[in-house]
Amino acid sequence: MSIARAVNDWFVANGRDLPWRRAGFTPWGILVSEFMLQQTPVARVIPRLEEWLIRWPTPADLAAVPSGAAVRAWDRLGYPRRALNLHAAAVAITERHSGVVPHDVDELLALPGIGDYTARAIAAFAYGHRHPVVDTNVRRVIARAVDGQGEPGPPSSKRDLAAMEAILPEDPTEARITNAGIMELGAVVCTARSPRCDTCPIAGQCAWRVAGYPEYLGAKKAVQKKFEGSDRQVRGLILAELRASDVPVALAEMEPIWADDAQFARALAGLLEDGLVVGTPLDGYELPS
Repeated sequence: MSIARAVNDWFVANGRDLPWRRAGFTPWGILVSEFMLQQTPVARVIPRLEEWLIRWPTPADLAAVPSGAAVRAWDRLGYPRRALNLHAAAVAITERHSGVVPHDVDELLALPGIGDYTARAIAAFAYGHRHPVVDTNVRRVIARAVDGQGEPGPPSSKRDLAAMEAILPEDPTEARITNAGIMELGAVVCTARSPRCDTCPIAGQCAWRVAGYPEYLGAKKAVQKKFEGSDRQVRGLILAELRASDVPVALAEMEPIWADDAQFARALAGLLEDGLVVGTPLDGYELPS
């Protein structure tokens, strides 16, 4: 049995019931979910996604409100620049595509905040087009099952897409299931630290397992910096302060939230540069309108 067939059979029987996988979930809903899932765990995304789609069920609904409303509603999902990009994408879809999320990869790539993975994911999962969709989980499954490596090497769009393309069935419907299935396999079974090989549907075809689980000797991934005490934490505290107020907040009111004055100033300057905060020391600071 091919890897795709085995994964598809497993996924149909065992895939998690996630909102964006349900019949009738809109292309706009899938686009929003992909933005939210970029750097946030599934469990945190689901309730916020449902809130967003109730409040802004179409791109035009989001485009009609100030970008600051998107930043405010983003709350604690992290990396709030995604909220600004999502709002900008909604505006672009409303103005360029009559409020309909495009299905063409190149048109999707032309939207703010959408890169190669997100464009292909929307085209494949929202519209059923046959495109290889590759994220970190997919890269890990391919590295192990096909290449016999414990971890994937450095990302390479050309190489990674070609590797996934070689696995995908020709039938678009089956290809869509394979994309989702391999992603799911990497998320819940073929995990980075504790792979559950005894329950893996492709254990018998896994080159890494057959080779005796050789140690990965390639380049090591960069270690993400700690959140506690970081500029990211300070930025989050500033945004939380501004979300809680309907009027501009004076600099003197915000400064006590962080003891290190230089780090506070650096974080505030970064938020101003990114367009996530507007204002001056004289007028106070607020979310963009």
